[in-house]
Amino acid sequence: MLVLFETAAGYAIFKVLDESKLQQVDSLYKEFETPEKANKIVKMKHFEKFQDTTEALAAATALVEGKIGKSLKKVLKKVVAKEAHEQLAISDAKLGGVIKDKLDLSCVHSPAVAELMRCIRSQMENLITGLPPREISAMSLGLAHSLSRYKLKFSPDKVDTMIVQAISLLDDLDKELNNYIMRCREWYGWHFPELGKTITDNLAYCKTVRKIGDRTNVASTDLSDILPEEIEAEVKLAAEISMGTEVSEQDIGNIRHLCDQVVEISEYRAQLYDYLKNRMMAIAPNLTVMVGELVGARLISHAGSLLNLAKHPASTVQILGAEKALFRALKTRKDTPKYGLIYHASLVGQTTAKNKGKISRMLAAKTALAIRYDALGEDTNAEMGAENRAKLEARLRQLEEKGIRRISGTGKAMAKMDKYQHKSEVRIYDPSADSTIPSTSKKRKFAEVEEEEEAAEPTTPVVKFKKPKKELVTEEMEATAVPEEIPKKKKKKKDKKAEEEVKEEGEEVPVTETSEKKKKKKDKKAEEEQEEVNENQEVSVTEMSKNKKKKKKKVKEEEGGDD
Repeated sequence: MLVLFETAAGYAIFKVLDESKLQQVDSLYKEFETPEKANKIVKMKHFEKFQDTTEALAAATALVEGKIGKSLKKVLKKVVAKEAHEQLAISDAKLGGVIKDKLDLSCVHSPAVAELMRCIRSQMENLITGLPPREISAMSLGLAHSLSRYKLKFSPDKVDTMIVQAISLLDDLDKELNNYIMRCREWYGWHFPELGKTITDNLAYCKTVRKIGDRTNVASTDLSDILPEEIEAEVKLAAEISMGTEVSEQDIGNIRHLCDQVVEISEYRAQLYDYLKNRMMAIAPNLTVMVGELVGARLISHAGSLLNLAKHPASTVQILGAEKALFRALKTRKDTPKYGLIYHASLVGQTTAKNKGKISRMLAAKTALAIRYDALGEDTNAEMGAENRAKLEARLRQLEEKGIRRISGTGKAMAKMDKYQHKSEVRIYDPSADSTIPSTSKKRKFAEVEEEEEAAEPTTPVVKFKKPKKELVTEEMEATAVPEEIPKKKKKKKDKKAEEEVKEEGEEVPVTETSEKKKKKKDKKAEEEQEEVNENQEVSVTEMSKNKKKKKKKVKEEEGGDD
C-alpha cells in the first residue's frame, strides 16, 4: 500500500511495510513513538518539493477545492503509475474519487488511514530526509499566509481600513484647527481687535497676522496676495485707530509660530481630503456618487468596514449615527428619527423640511444597493450609482413641484394629500355657569306656562269628539272585522240608530268654566282607556264608531231646519 502525504514543502509518497498494523487502529500510535519504530512501519519512496510559495499555494487551493494540481498529477504519473496494482491511501475521499476517474488508480480512505496520517505527521521531520525542520516551519507559515490571503481575496486597492483611519484623522484635524484658530484670534485680539471683525476667513486671518506682526507694520505691508483691495484698505484704516494694547516682540513671535501651525495643518487637511476622495472613488465609487466622499467614509467608519456596512438593511443605513435618539424615542414611545449620518448628504440638504424624511428614506434604499454592489461586485465603475442618483433627483423635482399624480382614474388630476393632524378633544370652559341669578324649578315653570295658556283660551263651550288615537285603532280593527260586519248591518240597522242617538247625547258635553278643564282631562283619559279595552274585546264597537259621523251630520241638519 502506498500513502500520499501532503506537506507545505511538497508531496511525499510512503510505502507501508507492515499492513497488519493498520488493523489495530487504537494502538497504532504506539508504533510511531520513536523514529526507529516508525521506519519499520512506513518508508519514504519519493518526495516532490515545491519550487516556490506560488506553486505551493496553487497546489493547496487545488486540494481544498478537491482538484488535482499539476505537481500532484506529475507525481502520481511518475511514481504511483509504475505500481498500479498497489492501493493509494489518501486523506480526502473527494480527492480519491477524482484520482480514480482521471488516472484509474484505486484509492483507499478509512479511519485506519486517517490514524496513519496522524502518526506520519508526528514523525514527519524524521521520515522525510533532506529537509531541515526550520525550512518546513518557514514554508508552513508562508503557505498559511498565502492561503488565507487567497481565501479572503485580499487586494490592496480594496482596503477600507485606510478610509476609516483617514476620516477619523480628518475629524480630529478639524477639531484641532478650530481650537488653534480660536486661540489665535483671542490672543492677537488683545493687540489688534479690529482685525478679527474685518477678516472673517480663518486661514486668511492667520496668514495676515503672520505677515503683519505688529499692527504698526500694516501701513508698510503689502497684503494684496492674501486679501482683496477693499478689505486691505479697511485693515490699514483700522490699524491707525486701533484700541488694542501694546505687546512685546516675544509675544508677536509666539503668535506667529501659532499661525504657522494653523497654516500647515490646513494644508495637510486639504491634502488628506484629496487622498480620502481618491480612496473612496477606488473602493466605493457608487457610494461616493450617491452620498459624497465624507458621508460615505463616515458610514464605512461607523459600520467598521465596507463589508459590514453591506450587511445592513436600508432602514439601518438611514438612521446610522442616530442610535442614541432612536433608543431614546423607543424608550419614551415617541417618533423615531428619520435620518442619521445620511442627513449631511447633498440630496437631503437641498430639499425642503417636509420632504427630508421621504428623500432620506429613498436615498438610504438606493445607497444600500450601491454599497452591496461596491463590496461584493467585481466591477469598479460608478454607472449604477449615477443612474440611481438621476432617478432620485427626478423624484425630488416631482416632490418639490408637487407633481404627485394618481395612479388610478384619469391620471391627470392631482392627488389630494391632506396633512395628518392629531385631533384631541379640548373642553372649553362654560362661563354661563357663573351666573348668580337664582333659577326657578322646572315644576314651577310648567305651572306658569299652563296658566298662561288657560288665560289665553276663550270660555266658550267646546264640544269634543273622540281623539285620533281611537280612530287609528278602529281603522286597524275594521280590517279584521270586515267579513263579520256585512251580515250584521242588514239585520240591525234600526237598533244601531237608536244606540247611536243615546251615545251622542252622552258625548256632547258643554264646557263653560276653565277651572274644570283639568278634571275633565283626567276623566276623559280614564274613559278612553276603558273604551280601548272594550274595543279590543268587542268587535261590534268598531261598526258603531263608523256610522256615528253620518248620524251626527243628520242631527245637525235637523237642528238647523228646526231653527
